[in-house]
Amino acid sequence: MEIAVDFAGDKKVTAKFKGFTVETDQSIRGGGGGTAPEPFGLFLASIAACSGYYVLDFCLTRDIPTKGIRLFMRTEWDKVKKLVGKISIEIQLPPSFPEKYEKAVERAVGACSVKKNIFDPPEFDIYSTKSTS
Repeated sequence: MEIAVDFAGDKKVTAKFKGFTVETDQSIRGGGGGTAPEPFGLFLASIAACSGYYVLDFCLTRDIPTKGIRLFMRTEWDKVKKLVGKISIEIQLPPSFPEKYEKAVERAVGACSVKKNIFDPPEFDIYSTKSTS
């Protein structure tokens, strides 16, 4: 997959892929306008959304109603590393959720491909070229 990145003025950056445009900005504190999520926030949101997808898929394949199911992801900052040190994912299940599937739905979140890429990171090849225009 190719993602094209453009600079949209001030501290705004857009990423375009598969017909979508993802807009980002920096917070006001970070010198931006705060008009869109910061890239790191989107990274974290992608983990939460991917985890949510696997909960949804788990339920859909077993005809389990998803009404009342919510997922919350919380992060803890490691002040020494200056990175996220811990991610906790809470799956809130309604009382009607089948007890026999509670641990299985937790395991389903482990299949999230975003999470898997953190544990088995890709190789980065960073280089520059000159445009022809």
